[in-house]
Amino acid sequence: MEYIQLITTAFKNAANKQEAAGMKKYMRDQFEYFGLKAPLRRRIQRAIKAQHGVPPISEMSEMVRELWELPEREYQYAAMDIMQAMHKQFQEEHIGLFEFMICTKSWWDTVDNTVSGLAGPWFRKFPALRPAITDSWVNDADMWLQRSAIIYQNGWKKDTDEKVLFRYILEHIDSKEFFIQKAIGWALREYSKVNPQAVQKFADAHLLAALSRREALRRIL
Repeated sequence: MEYIQLITTAFKNAANKQEAAGMKKYMRDQFEYFGLKAPLRRRIQRAIKAQHGVPPISEMSEMVRELWELPEREYQYAAMDIMQAMHKQFQEEHIGLFEFMICTKSWWDTVDNTVSGLAGPWFRKFPALRPAITDSWVNDADMWLQRSAIIYQNGWKKDTDEKVLFRYILEHIDSKEFFIQKAIGWALREYSKVNPQAVQKFADAHLLAALSRREALRRIL
């Protein structure tokens, strides 16, 4: 796509090998980088948008998937930023795109941002479709979908469905996966901002992993 070529040219022109090496190391050498820190990358994206606009929502799924297949991680960050800015135009079928983003080239950086910036707003726009999808996620064999089901309500504050949150945590309370244990603690800590008593009671009633409990009670103890 022509728009991707604009992004590619701008990113290559601004590439910083030294920064790229540090970013790659921080992400355990899993991804290549141009070495563009977020403020610079977003300035580049804003400049492209100011001059060329963005493709219509009908072309977003194709564009995001193409960006996701490119090697440098900044392409995936750009895809999330561009799609997030179009949240008011989300359609029912976009949940399939978000699942692709969660399950492909998966690591905490893209998974968590896809969940909070894309899937979360989608769930708010299509609440009737949410239970079936998040139930399928929490029961999926993919650890990143499990994590997504546990954390998707982060930041929802008083809109958090406590029963769903606690049920999903109990589904994976015995998990040995670091990212699941971390997700459980993170989700409980977020909910403790509005209902610390409920989180304390839940933590006392169930045998949480040490990491999960420590994270969950950080704001309470």
